[in-house]
Amino acid sequence: MRRLLSSVLVLTLATLLAACAGPRLVESDVRSYSTLTALPAPPTYRFERLPSQQAHPDAWAAIEAQAEQALARVGLRRDDSSPRLVAQIGAEGGYAVPRDWPYWSNDPFYGRFGLGLGWGGRGAWGGLGMGWMMDGPPTLYHRRVSLVLRDAASQQVVYETSALYEDVWTSDPIIYGVLFDQALTGFPQPPANARRVRSEVLPPR
Repeated sequence: MRRLLSSVLVLTLATLLAACAGPRLVESDVRSYSTLTALPAPPTYRFERLPSQQAHPDAWAAIEAQAEQALARVGLRRDDSSPRLVAQIGAEGGYAVPRDWPYWSNDPFYGRFGLGLGWGGRGAWGGLGMGWMMDGPPTLYHRRVSLVLRDAASQQVVYETSALYEDVWTSDPIIYGVLFDQALTGFPQPPANARRVRSEVLPPR
């Protein structure tokens, strides 16, 4: 019986870990504005960094790599020597505690994880119980990316987009790449109104 209960415990914990490592749904609020009617010809661009971004070149290189992959997926190619477009990107993040969290409690046992096993008696029995309650609100993360494309010759803005994500789960820098993909949905002629974009993401292993 002990061997059986141990096996059940291992299986249950493995199931919990597998659930935590499963796909996550990332939902962001996207707003896009475009004067483009088609993919530019040639579909090339270069990045332009703001002074604040130049002060942290390594961090922005990693974010630019995520943006570059997203831009490639909509048909744009980075070409620093002869760009048709100039791309400025932004990325920011933070966290907060929800003010309207309804599950506060003064119970000293509130917010405890419990795991119980039992066996005994000639009529062998076993039981496994688990419970989890939070003694405080979850941390609410927010991540936002933005992208502005200008015509390299005229310096006129031809495309502007942003994606804002808020949830209790985040994974940087993966989340920024997902948000750049979501911000570019519909390129070069995205829907005119604000929209909710959803993507399923597998956490890193």
